[in-house]
Amino acid sequence: MGIVDNAVYVDGRRTANPSSLDETFETMRERHGLAWVGLYRPSEAEIRAVAEELSLHHLAVDDAIAAHQRPKLERYDDNLFVVLRPARYLDAEERVEFGELHVFVGPDFVVTVRHAESPDVGAVRRRLESTPELLRLGPEAILYAVLDQVVDEYAPVVAGLQNDIDEIEDQLFSGDPAVSRRIYELSREVIAFQRATHPVVGILQSLERGSEKYGVDIELQRNLRDVLDHSLRLAEQADSFRVLLQNALMVQATLVAQHQNEEMRRLSETSLAQGEEVKKISSWAAILFAPTLVGTIYGMNFERMPELGWGFGYPAAVAAMVAMGFALYLIFKRHKWL
Repeated sequence: MGIVDNAVYVDGRRTANPSSLDETFETMRERHGLAWVGLYRPSEAEIRAVAEELSLHHLAVDDAIAAHQRPKLERYDDNLFVVLRPARYLDAEERVEFGELHVFVGPDFVVTVRHAESPDVGAVRRRLESTPELLRLGPEAILYAVLDQVVDEYAPVVAGLQNDIDEIEDQLFSGDPAVSRRIYELSREVIAFQRATHPVVGILQSLERGSEKYGVDIELQRNLRDVLDHSLRLAEQADSFRVLLQNALMVQATLVAQHQNEEMRRLSETSLAQGEEVKKISSWAAILFAPTLVGTIYGMNFERMPELGWGFGYPAAVAAMVAMGFALYLIFKRHKWL
């Protein structure tokens, strides 16, 4: 069975380490103690066995079996069902890994169902066992410690995301073409982190509102408010990360547009320069065409051309060639083709 740890506590101290769930519940009732069962990726049959023994509500049990739930807090009579989305930052892969933790809290029991590597529920148990005065406060103290651990484990995630955003800001102005893809990927992680952290604020606020009604110890209420303050700061940081990434995406789009404009300007300048060269070539071709035309006409060797017998025919033809070329030169110069 997927039992990570299983113990019965009396007056804040561990008094039994049952070898089975049946023994756990039997010892809990005999000693009027508090049972804390830690499960890791249990099967459906295992969850239903615990649910039947503790009379857990079928809707909460169905959620625990289906998993992939949003963070929430639900009350069923004297029992609480809490879903949390813990997270951890994987440095080697530079990404955030999200898990899922279900917590059933009753008058004399706590069942934690973990579907991922985080949070470190073992660390929570060791902390509470080293402070029996806190564990003596009952199941609500365990729920507080679990929430505190989840919120504390968000801090390295915030640091990792902040480092990734700093790297993106450096990439933006280095011309790295892969920066857009990284911004999108990091935006998805930040949105998922928001979806994990924001509901925790609501869960803690709900617990705070119900503290007096359900007689929660005043010191435990103060501890819950402290966790609430931390979760509010984390939620605000997650919001700021999303704004920063949106701004980074806008800057990236602006830089790409600016680069494209510069390319278009260079292409336009090149095209204009080529156009000027074409004008010059066309102008000189037209100027040279004028004498060629005259020379061609008088080089056809027809017998009856009046100018062939004229004494001034040759100088007149040359003068016509020069005049036509000069006139075309002036026309092109005036229109700035030359």
